[in-house]
Amino acid sequence: MIKAEPTIRRTLKLERLDCDLAIVGGGMAGLCCAITAARAGLKIALIQDRPVLGGNASSEVRLWILGATSHMGNNNRWAREGGVIDEILVENIYRNPEGNPLVLDSILLEKTVSEPNITLLLNTAVYEAEKHDADTIKSLRAFCSQNSTAYEINAPLFCDASGDGIVGFLSGAAFRIGSESYSQFGEKFAPAKPNGELLGHTVYFYSKDAGRPVKFVPPSFALQDITRIPRFRDFNVHDFGCRLWWIEWGGAFDTVHETEKIKWELWKIAYGVWDYIKNSGNFPKAETLTLEWVGTIPGKRESRRFEGDYMLTQMDIVEQRHHADAVSFGGWAIDLHPADGVFSEKPGCAQWHSKGVYQIPYRCLYSRNIKNLFLAGRIISASHIAFGSCRVMATCAHNAQAVAMAAVLCRRKNLRPAEIADEKIIGELQRELLRTGQYIPGMALHDPEDLAQMAQIKASSELKLKSLEPDGTTLVLNSSWAMAVPVPRGRLPRVTLTVDAAVATKLQAELRYSSKLENHTPDVTLKRMEWLLPAGRNQRVELNFDTTIDEPRFVFICLKRNDQVGVHLSNQRLTGIMSLSHNGNKSVTASPTQIPPPDIGIDTFEFWTPMRRPGGKNFAITVEPPLAIFSVHNLTNGITRPTRQPNAWVAEFSDANPSVTLKWQKPTCIGRIELTFDTDYDHPMESVLMGHPERVMPFCCPQFQISDGNGRTLFTCEENHQSHRSIHIQPPVEANCII
Repeated sequence: MIKAEPTIRRTLKLERLDCDLAIVGGGMAGLCCAITAARAGLKIALIQDRPVLGGNASSEVRLWILGATSHMGNNNRWAREGGVIDEILVENIYRNPEGNPLVLDSILLEKTVSEPNITLLLNTAVYEAEKHDADTIKSLRAFCSQNSTAYEINAPLFCDASGDGIVGFLSGAAFRIGSESYSQFGEKFAPAKPNGELLGHTVYFYSKDAGRPVKFVPPSFALQDITRIPRFRDFNVHDFGCRLWWIEWGGAFDTVHETEKIKWELWKIAYGVWDYIKNSGNFPKAETLTLEWVGTIPGKRESRRFEGDYMLTQMDIVEQRHHADAVSFGGWAIDLHPADGVFSEKPGCAQWHSKGVYQIPYRCLYSRNIKNLFLAGRIISASHIAFGSCRVMATCAHNAQAVAMAAVLCRRKNLRPAEIADEKIIGELQRELLRTGQYIPGMALHDPEDLAQMAQIKASSELKLKSLEPDGTTLVLNSSWAMAVPVPRGRLPRVTLTVDAAVATKLQAELRYSSKLENHTPDVTLKRMEWLLPAGRNQRVELNFDTTIDEPRFVFICLKRNDQVGVHLSNQRLTGIMSLSHNGNKSVTASPTQIPPPDIGIDTFEFWTPMRRPGGKNFAITVEPPLAIFSVHNLTNGITRPTRQPNAWVAEFSDANPSVTLKWQKPTCIGRIELTFDTDYDHPMESVLMGHPERVMPFCCPQFQISDGNGRTLFTCEENHQSHRSIHIQPPVEANCII
C-alpha cells in the first residue's frame, strides 16, 4: 500500500534523457528524420504529442501521403521521393494495398521502434526550452499525460518537425505567419499587400455500408443549413475521407492558438454534411450507410514558417532554379486555398504546376538565428507562395532525411547546422544522401569509395529494344496520346506502329521533347507528320522523323486525337518507357492544359500523364535501329531512376537467368553492397483510402543472389519488393569477383 500524507505541493516525476539529436514531432518528417539519423549511428529522442506516429498521415487524420508525383496528374515523371519515405510507401503497398490507415499506423510504429538508437516518447508535449545563450538551445522540457512524467531532453542538436514550430517558437527563432507581398520577393502570385490569410484545417469522416437500413440522428451542434456551403451539391455517397479535402475552415483565424475553435466548427460541418447525405432524401443509396469514423483532431495545413539562411520562393519552383546546396526536391503544385475554406464562393484550391521538379536548398532547413536548430516539415524556410508546394508530406519527409544526415555530419565534424552549407562540406552531405537512396534532381553520385567504379563489369545480356510485341488490344484515340521514349544522341530511330481505321481518315503525329533536358513536359515540337489512312485493320505506320538528337533525352511521339483510329497495344512494360495521355487528371487539374491568368508568373503548358495500371499499356512498336539504352554501365552512372535516360540495366527479354559480374584485377575487401531496384517511381503509392492493383511493382527484381567468383554464396534474397537494399557482408570478404 502507498499512503501519501498531505503536503503543500508536489513535483512531477522527472526523467532526464541525453541524446545526439532531439526531434520534436512524430509526423512523416520527424519519423523519417529519426530513422535516417538513427541508422547512421546517432542517439535520437523522438518526441510526439499524439498517441500515434504519422501526423496527418495517421489514423487520427487519414490524409494520404503525397509529394512530387501528385496523383500522377502532372508532368513529373518518376518523381516519387527516395530514401526512408520511399521505403515506407513501398512497404505500405506490399502490406496494405487497400489503404487501411490502421495498418499504416502499425508500419510507421514498427519502422521506428525497430531502430535501437531511437527513444520514442508518445503522448509527450514540449512546453519549455532552456538555452545556453541567446542563440543556442540547451534542453527541452516535455510532459506525458499518460504516465504523468516530465522529461528533460538534453542534446547538442535539435530538430523542430512539430508542425506549429513549438521548439522554434519557444527558443526565439525568427518566423512568419501569412503571405508576403509581391514586393518582398517579386513573386507575381503574391498579393499586393501582405496579409494574414492562411490555409485552414480539415476534419474528415468515413462511412461504410451496414447492409441494412441505418438511421442517423444528428447531434444538436451539427450544421443545419447545408446551403451555407456553396459547393453543397458536390457531396455524394461515394466520397469520404481525404477525398473531402475541401471540407476546410479556419484560414482567417490564428491556426495555432484557435485550433480548438476551428475544430469545433469543422465537427459541426462534418456532422451536418452527413446529416444532409442521410436525411435530405437526395441520396437513396445512403439508406444502408453508417458513419464509421469522424476525425477527433483536425489536419493542419499552415501556421508558422521559420526563417533560414535562404527562403524558397515562387521563382525557385516555376523556374526550377539550381542550388549548389540542393539536398531535396519538390514537385507538388503551388496549391493555395481560400481562407474561408468550405464557406468560400471561390474554388477550394488554386493549383499551379511547374514543368518539372525543383531543387530544395539545404539553407532552408535550419534556423538563421538559433544556431543548433534544424527545421523540418511544413515549417521550413519558404515564402507563403512556395509553402503552397513544399508543405505536402512526402516532400516534408524527404527534406527531413537531409536534416538527419546533416546532423550526422555535425556530430562527426563538431559543426553547427549552418556550417554544413559551406561549399567544402555540402558535397559530402549530398554524397551521403545519394548513397542512401535520396534523390536530388540534376545530381549523380560520385563516390570515391565505390569499388564498382574500379571493376570490369559484364552482364549476361543487355536489352537492345527492337520491339514491344502486340497483345491483341487497341486504344482508340479519343484524346491525344504519346509514347515517351528515351533515345541516345544521334540519328532518331524509325518507329513503326500498327493502327486500325474505322473509316478513311487522316492520322497526325508530332515529335516533341522538353525544353529542359530532365523535364518530361513535351513543350517543344520538332516535326509533324500525317498519313491518309484507308478504312481497315492492321495498317503499319512508319514514323521516320528524319532528325538528329543533340543530347540523350526523352522524346515524345505524339498521336493527335482521332476517334476513328485505334492503336495496337503491348503488355510488355519496362523501366523508362511509358504511354501518356493529353487528357488531364481531374483530381489534380481541371483542364489538360494549364492556362493561368496573365501576370502571375506561372507557365502555360500541356499535361501529358500516364494511366494507372492495369491500364497504361505501351504502344506495340518496332524500332530500327534497336535502342541500346539499357547498358550494364548504367549501374555505375550514379543515378537510380529514369531522368533524361532510363539509367537502368535491363537484360534481354529472352534471358532466363540474368546476371551481372564485377571483376577486379586483384582481391578486394568487400563489406557492403548497395542495390537499387525499379519500384516504379512514377507510382504515387497513396498511403490510405485508394486501392492499388499490386503489392509488388512489376519492374522490381523479386529474387536475387550474390556470390563470389569461387561459387561461395554471400547473400540470398527470396522475396524483395523494396527499392533500395543495403547488404552488409559480415565479416567482409576478400574477392576479385562478385556475381
